[in-house]
Amino acid sequence: MGAVKTPQITNGLSVDVEDWFQVGAFEKVIDRSQWSSMSLRVEDNVMRILDLFDEADVKATFFTLGWVAKRHGPLMRRIVEKGHELASHGYDHGRVFNFDRKQFAGDIKLARMILEDAGGVKITGYRAPSFSIDSRTPWAYLELAEQGYAYSSSVAPIVHDHYGWREAPRFAFKPLPWSDLVEIPVTTAILGGKRVAAGGGGFFRVLPYAFSRWAIRQVNRDEQRPAVFYFHPWEIDPGQPRVGHAPVRSKLRHYTNLDKMAGKLGELVHDFAWGRMDTIAYREAQLAGELPSEETA
Repeated sequence: MGAVKTPQITNGLSVDVEDWFQVGAFEKVIDRSQWSSMSLRVEDNVMRILDLFDEADVKATFFTLGWVAKRHGPLMRRIVEKGHELASHGYDHGRVFNFDRKQFAGDIKLARMILEDAGGVKITGYRAPSFSIDSRTPWAYLELAEQGYAYSSSVAPIVHDHYGWREAPRFAFKPLPWSDLVEIPVTTAILGGKRVAAGGGGFFRVLPYAFSRWAIRQVNRDEQRPAVFYFHPWEIDPGQPRVGHAPVRSKLRHYTNLDKMAGKLGELVHDFAWGRMDTIAYREAQLAGELPSEETA
């Protein structure tokens, strides 16, 4: 009798929908007042991503800026028609730790209103720009819960020069003991006894694909948990404009391996089982009685 095969875990696949000039690496050299005059490339890039997902027969979540949705309504409807989840990435990529609670409340309310109008669906998921929910923003989850969000995927439980909440749990947790709201951090793996980023973005572009494959397998096999992976539409666009006056570090962070990203994503979507983040959140919420709260994790 053959060995029993372990059922494949469905991982969370997500796209943070923002254009090339809206990224954290350029926030100090491209002012928001300049955005409307920039070349918009996000629609073509998202259409390429939708084709990739169709070919691999996978569904994903598109965490989208309200600023983008306001200008690309038909694209939002296309995402929904393809069976993917439309979710909020805030309005204009403002980091949560730069807001107070009132400002944050206004940002997520405006973004949600625009997204729901554009996509014709209820928005229940949120991802903070640059994973900017951390120990400085205890009110953020209160506001998300009060506005009716079902889940957030806004925490990177690592140390990073732009973001990170080192003390946060690595896997889904309840940030509020009285609420059903679930936080699902982006994936980390354990290497040499330390947490390392393994959930996509620049780390995925720069490091060999073998690292990401190893890390996701570790999370699925050894810890029996879903991985959470993310990337951006501009990361598959090597022809995007260059910001010559940006700091060297920012340019290295943004432009490295853009020409290799689409090929690596093609491998990734075929090597693992993928699904929408709301599906992952629902399954994690079913475990809510077993999930730790942030205070005890």
